[in-house]
Order: sequence, then structure tokens, then C-alpha cells
Amino acid sequence: MDWVRGEPVGHGSFGKVNFAVPTKQSTQVMVVKSCAASRSDTLMNEKLILDEIKGCPQIINCLGDSYTYENGKKLYNVLLEYASGGALSEKLKSSGDRQLPEIEIRKYTKALLKGLHYIHKSGYVHCDIKPQNILLAEYGQVKLADFGLGKRAESIKDEKLRCELRGTPLYMSPEMVTSGEQGTPADIWALGCVIAEMAAGVPVWGYSNITQLLMKIGVGDALPEFPAKLSEEGKDFLQKCFIKDPSKRWTAEMLLNHQFVADQDDTVTLNDERCESGTPSTSPRCPFDFPDWVFDDVIDDYSESSVTYQITSLPSPVIQELLNFSGGSLSTSPAERLRGLINEFKHESEWSSADGWISVR
Repeated sequence: MDWVRGEPVGHGSFGKVNFAVPTKQSTQVMVVKSCAASRSDTLMNEKLILDEIKGCPQIINCLGDSYTYENGKKLYNVLLEYASGGALSEKLKSSGDRQLPEIEIRKYTKALLKGLHYIHKSGYVHCDIKPQNILLAEYGQVKLADFGLGKRAESIKDEKLRCELRGTPLYMSPEMVTSGEQGTPADIWALGCVIAEMAAGVPVWGYSNITQLLMKIGVGDALPEFPAKLSEEGKDFLQKCFIKDPSKRWTAEMLLNHQFVADQDDTVTLNDERCESGTPSTSPRCPFDFPDWVFDDVIDDYSESSVTYQITSLPSPVIQELLNFSGGSLSTSPAERLRGLINEFKHESEWSSADGWISVR
């Protein structure tokens, strides 16, 4: 499909997003996510996954890809359907106290479960469920987006070194923090975090210090606090999402039959005020809705805006220390692993300041 780049819409996790205007007459409204071709691995991964799981109404639809040369740069572009309602994070911001009525929460939850069930039965894990990656279409349909960190579930099981912090800290599961394990149960934990945030108006973890946050998630028996206004059915639903042992956590298929969502439809009428400009505002990409951290060597506006910390991409002394205290692998105790991660990051940022937060990908 031939197209030209239109006005900017915002930023996805790994690229700039613009309207894409078809050069031939068409009723299709599209956006294009673009990044430098030299840094396109993550965006290519998103395209591959979207092609594999296409056909689900609760997942953003991919319309193709292409390379272009603009301002002397080679760009990789992925065409996506346009979700005119913007991100769920924007809806929460526009809701006054940032809380949503429970009837809306139930509908959103039903739609998210349908999308996650489809993703999981297709053999994939999203790996970054959060309000910023949940889009709302014109008539209130929910669309899961941003699959750049997504993986095949079987590839996660086969990994010899679980050494990545993939996703956004506030929505990470205990097994992700302590051992790098991110299977389908991790998406369910993140879903619980999103539901609780919709009900309470604030993230489930009230920690602005990375040490406290990671230790609270990964060590001990503490669970996210259940919103007081949520019904008993809602609290029971969250309890099924927040089971510490991933092997006992309920699946998306099981949760679809829970009384909290079983009798709900999955569309919500959008507030028209949010769409007056026709262009949703840029969706924040970090744990506390602050702007992205950006590399010093960005390539114009098309550089990737987030990073996944991997053992292969950390400085050599960090790799050596991680391997030293884990005996050559990362299968060490949760407390030791967290202590090592925290100590390495402490010298780079002052974590008690909200301005230092980034999306850890």
C-alpha cells in the first residue's frame, strides 16, 4: 500500500508514530510506526508477532511494512490501524480522580482477557501489559498494542540464562523480578496491576525508589493492595491474578469464566471530549507517566526510545559480577539477584527522584 507520512500521533515504545495517508483514495485510517532501519529488530519483532496473531478484534491490526528514505536516513515502517480513542492511560488521566466506574472496568477486563487468551493460545507472551499499551478504538473496543517485547512462550522456557528485565517495573511479576521468568502468567499479573490501577486511580505499588519497588515485588509475601471501592467479585478476581506462584495463577481462559466478567460485553462508550482534536496526545512510556529516557546517540526523531537490559548488553564488569555471585548462571536467590541489580543501577540515577524513572525494557 502506497502512503505518505502525515502529522505525528505520538511515540510507541520503539519508534515514532505518525498518521499514514494513503496516496490512493481509501477509507482506511492508518498510523505508521517508524524507527531507524539499523535499530529495527524490535519493531520487526512486533510486525512478525502481529502477523502471527492477526484476526483477533482485541489486538491492533497490522496493515503491512516498508522501508523509506527520509532526511538522508533509512527507516523501517510498520503500518497499523488507528485507535482514535488513544491509550487507556489517557482515559485514566481525563477521569478526574483517575478512577473508572466498576462497570467500565469489568468491560475493559473482559476485552483484555479475550486478547490475552488469543495471544497465549497462539504461543506468545506480550511481556509489557500496562495502560499505555492498551488502546481504545472509535466505538470503545479495546486493542492490545506494542508487541515489541513479545516472545514465543516456548522460547522463554528454553532460555538457559534468564537475564533480562523485560517490561515496566510497576507491572512486573515476582518471578520476572527474581528469576527473569516471563511466561504467560506474567501477563496475568500485569493485567491485575492494570485492573487495580483503573479502580484506585494510582499504580498498585506506591514506591518511587527502585530498591523498595523491586524488593517489595520479588521478596516476601506482600501483594498489591486491593482497591477499597472494588466489589468483592473484583477483589476475588485480583486475588486470582496476584498468586505469587506462577504455576497456580489463573490463566486468561479460566478468568474469562470468573463472575467479575462472565456476563459482561467488552465495549465502552468513549468520552467525545478526548477525541476533539482528532489526535490523541503522546502517551507516556515510563512507570510513573514521565517522558522516556533517551540515548545520547539518538538518530533524529526515529531512534528507539526504550531499552531492554540484557546480560549481553550490560558493561563487562556488571556481567562478571552477576555471574560471580550466581556461580556462572543467574539461578541465584531472589534477594541476591535483586541486590546485584539494584547496586549496579544506583550509581547511574537517583532513584528517589521521579525524574529518574525510565521504562526498563
